[in-house]
Amino acid sequence: MTVLIAGAGIAGLTAALSLHQVGVPCRVFESVDRLEPLGVGINVLPHAVRELTELGLQDRLADTAIATEALVYHNKRGQRIWGEPRGLAAGYRWPQFSIHRSELQMLLLEAVRDRLGADAVVTGHHLAGWETTARGVRASFVDRRRSTRLDGVEGSLLVGADGIHSAVRGRLYPEEGPPIWNGAILWRGVTCAAPFLGGRTMIMAGHEFQKFVAYPISRRAAEGGAAMVNWIAERKFAPDHGWRREDWNRPGVLSDFLPQFADWRFDWLDVPGLIRGADGCFEYPMVDRDPLPRWSFGPVTLLGDAAHAMYPIGSNGASQGILDARVLARAIRTHGATEAALVEYEAERRPATAAIVLANRRNGPEQVMQLVEERAPEGFARIEDVLSPAELEEAASGYKRLAGFDRDALNARPPILAAG
Repeated sequence: MTVLIAGAGIAGLTAALSLHQVGVPCRVFESVDRLEPLGVGINVLPHAVRELTELGLQDRLADTAIATEALVYHNKRGQRIWGEPRGLAAGYRWPQFSIHRSELQMLLLEAVRDRLGADAVVTGHHLAGWETTARGVRASFVDRRRSTRLDGVEGSLLVGADGIHSAVRGRLYPEEGPPIWNGAILWRGVTCAAPFLGGRTMIMAGHEFQKFVAYPISRRAAEGGAAMVNWIAERKFAPDHGWRREDWNRPGVLSDFLPQFADWRFDWLDVPGLIRGADGCFEYPMVDRDPLPRWSFGPVTLLGDAAHAMYPIGSNGASQGILDARVLARAIRTHGATEAALVEYEAERRPATAAIVLANRRNGPEQVMQLVEERAPEGFARIEDVLSPAELEEAASGYKRLAGFDRDALNARPPILAAG
């Protein structure tokens, strides 16, 4: 019987493609009427690119994305703290892609409709509820714009891939409340600018309480000699700061953050100029959710941000959702669309993602920037006088091991979802 997926984001669409790959029928239900190209840039790390490659999508990704070659950390003065090669340049068998989130989502959506059929994704239908039956679940969806309902949708399993404000999670954990704000606000935008540091580099500058991230996301722009740069300006406030916590994805106001970055002009990047060059920007509170003691209840489970919303540190949110989808499909191929499959899926993915959520709360690999700020707030002559080689190495390799993209382990391990 059909697997029902609530949510047509990156994780939900990858789950649909993965289930189709193993011969399991599914349908995706999405709340919005039209899936449109919205959002900003993201990174897809090699362990997730491997999974998309095994779905036959790497060439299409490479047509639009930037294959990232380096990640470099700097202090607030633009001095280099540490850098490392990324993707193929680091010896991985798969690239790291920097891409506009909407480009990735639209690519996945097109693949789902091509392979599963035009009616595989049902838009404009928000999950209203479900009941457990002898054969699985019976779900109801509501078209809130037209005030109509779609009742009696039968499935063997229901997968909640409906994001940080998941309706599925909300019903399973009705007392949980809203996402947890850590005091940080992100302003995000995209600017067409001159390439920097070779045109395939992701940079981070600053420290825990004020940070700037930038990386190019468009191969087409690069072929024209420009860079379509995704940027993130972040400020962290005291937990009791009276910010507009209730606002989500609202248009950003430059005066709220640009003055604090006014003198961040480095010889390799003009930060205020980059910010001003965007057509606009959006404001996001930096939020996550506590790890859950359980994802699966009978024939119902969670996937992606609905299961493990995490801070955007270490470039892992979308990548972990892709891994979820592949492990879930493998478990369903092994056990059928049954509760036993959900038990196996959760046993592998819940502890792994909980560890990343907690590591990101400790600032992940970006903690090196905070250590430099604490030890050398006025800058440094030699980074070796501020951070030891062992500290730098552990910041990089420790997080890769935790998040599942240690190079040698990834290159050597068998596929999550082997052919056949």
